[in-house]
Amino acid sequence: MARTWAKSPAEHVQAFADALPADPRVERRQMFGYPCGFVNGHLFCGLHEHNICVRLGVDGAAERIAQSRAQVFAPMAGRVMREYVAIPAADCADAQRLRPWLAEGFAYAAALPQRPASKAARKPAQKPARKPAQKPAPKPSPARRVPASKKGA
Repeated sequence: MARTWAKSPAEHVQAFADALPADPRVERRQMFGYPCGFVNGHLFCGLHEHNICVRLGVDGAAERIAQSRAQVFAPMAGRVMREYVAIPAADCADAQRLRPWLAEGFAYAAALPQRPASKAARKPAQKPARKPAQKPAPKPSPARRVPASKKGA
C-alpha cells in the first residue's frame, strides 16, 4: 500500500520561501509535492513533511550533525540521504535562522559541476518522421476442403 506523505506546515513553507538565497541561479521547483531549491540542476534544499532538508555533502553533513541538533535526512525508513541533513525543528519556522542553512547548501551545490539535462529535456521537440512500415504480404489462406457429402450435390 502506498504511503501518503503529510503536508508541510504553512509556517515552514513561508520561512523556506523567505530564506531561499536571492541568487538568480536558484530554481524553485516542486518534488513530490514539496517546494525545493535547485542550482545547476542539483537539489540543494527542500521541504519534506515536517522537515526541511539541506544538502551539505557527506563531510559537511557529518560535521553539522556533530555540532548541532541536525539529523541525517531519511525521507523513508531505511532510505538515508547521506549528503543531506534535516534541519533542527527550531530553525524550520524562522526564516532568519533558516537562511544560513540554505546558504550553506546553495554554496555546496553551486560548486558541483553542472548537471546534464534530463533525458526528457535532451529529446528533440519532434521525432523525425519515420518511413511507414511495409506490411508483409498476406499469407494465402489454406485450401478449404469440401466435405464429400457436398461434392456433386
